[in-house]
Amino acid sequence: MEFIEDGMHYEGFCIRPPSEAQSILLQVTVGCSHNKCTFCGSYKEKRFRIKEWEIIYHDILFASRYMRRQKRLFLMDGDALIIPQRKLVPLIDTINEHLPWLERIGTYANAKSLKRKTVEELKVLQQKKLGIVYLGVESGDDRVLERIKKGATSRDYVEVAQKVKEAGIKLSVTVLLGIAGVKESLEHARKTGELLSLMDPDYVGALTLMLIPSTPLYEEYERGEFKMPDRYQMLRELKEMLKYTELSSGLFISNHASNYLPIRVRFPYEKEEGLKIIDMALQGRVSLKPEWMRAL
Repeated sequence: MEFIEDGMHYEGFCIRPPSEAQSILLQVTVGCSHNKCTFCGSYKEKRFRIKEWEIIYHDILFASRYMRRQKRLFLMDGDALIIPQRKLVPLIDTINEHLPWLERIGTYANAKSLKRKTVEELKVLQQKKLGIVYLGVESGDDRVLERIKKGATSRDYVEVAQKVKEAGIKLSVTVLLGIAGVKESLEHARKTGELLSLMDPDYVGALTLMLIPSTPLYEEYERGEFKMPDRYQMLRELKEMLKYTELSSGLFISNHASNYLPIRVRFPYEKEEGLKIIDMALQGRVSLKPEWMRAL
């Protein structure tokens, strides 16, 4: 295969975690294997599929020639881990063959794809440099999870978190402030903190809901069926979530562009300091990000 010079082959708008900003982005699937979440518009224009091997192989060769400074690689799109093990192992072997300097491979995952993988299969992937899995949990409240069509329960998330940890892979979990609306805001926050404590991930990223036109949740908002919490309700939710979260040694952050207040809390030592910063923000002693600066 000689068509190396024409660059990487990306389809549609590509999304990766903030922590993968300096990584090689290798698109091995298109879209999301679930693609039913009511708040998410990221993959609505994409029908899920695994990309053709010839295209993936081309992009690996291109990266091997022109991306030798990057030490990490991230597998896109929404859920590369859904690829069957019999195909995923040779793919990662090829990556490691042509990019031997890589220190870590990362991927998004969902509960469905992680439930399909055994601990032994995950251990094989870990030995081949799969070092981190990013899992969107959003809420620990089963009623909220059902309403937003996550396709998983809090029990499912505890189960798959245990698998990932047993395999020796780092687990990064995202949760969503505001996703329960106004009425159930604090209950969502408490139950999410409790779920995070049971999952005990290495990283927690708290994002703030931003309504995206054309999504089902946005339509609920337009009909008056969903009420968006204001910035101070979001802060109280963040405080409640952090209050009920206990991690053995994890990092809880809210530095995403969507958030009003960035905090960085290393457990178990910095929790009280994080709660104090939120209190100061609620009292008006810490400035919040203006609305025009927020983004996805």
